[in-house]
Amino acid sequence: MGDEPPASGEVVLPCLDEAAALPWVLGRIPPGWRAVVVDNGSTDGSAELAASLGAHVVAEPLRGFGAACAAGLHAATAPLVGFCDCDASLDPGLLPLLAAPVLEGRADLVLGRRTPTGPGSWPVHARLANRALARLIRRRTGLHLHDLGPMRVARREALLTLALTDRRSGYPLQMVVHAADAGWRVRETDVPYHPRVGRSKVTGTWRGTRHAVRDMRAVLDEPLHRNTGTAR
Repeated sequence: MGDEPPASGEVVLPCLDEAAALPWVLGRIPPGWRAVVVDNGSTDGSAELAASLGAHVVAEPLRGFGAACAAGLHAATAPLVGFCDCDASLDPGLLPLLAAPVLEGRADLVLGRRTPTGPGSWPVHARLANRALARLIRRRTGLHLHDLGPMRVARREALLTLALTDRRSGYPLQMVVHAADAGWRVRETDVPYHPRVGRSKVTGTWRGTRHAVRDMRAVLDEPLHRNTGTAR
């Protein structure tokens, strides 16, 4: 593995007990990209399985989606960094599609707008919460987004300037809010959204959705973020 060329992009995959989904997810990593699996306390052998399948595995003992994402971002070294759920609901093979506008200078952050492939892909309560969140994002940032897509791509160095501090469910939203405050060009592109493999830890339950909404409201209540860096 030491003779492999450096990756042009890396995808951060927050992981908590996703052994059932990992073979498919890691098998879909596109050429030129490397998987950074951030194990967030799995007890089902996810970390060992991911390592055996060729992923770079990072351990993050602090529980929380944002904690895992932050650990993966700081572990990444490639110019481009993507984020993707590790439950097989999204296809990492589509990362080059999201990366293209960034590489071509047409966008600074590209989000995958989820398009459900069937009735079991996206629970109704989660979809309604996402729709309400999109309206709040427009009000706070002026961005006309339809979805806070968990699959996304941006330049690593630029992401580090955003000073993201949320370590729970608010991390994806804080990235978008801080990017908007910094004047980034944020774009959406449609991606298929499949039924996840295994049990959801967040939006699969009303309780998890409520906690996510609480975390995200705290982000929306933050004052304007002053970012001295640039995405270009």
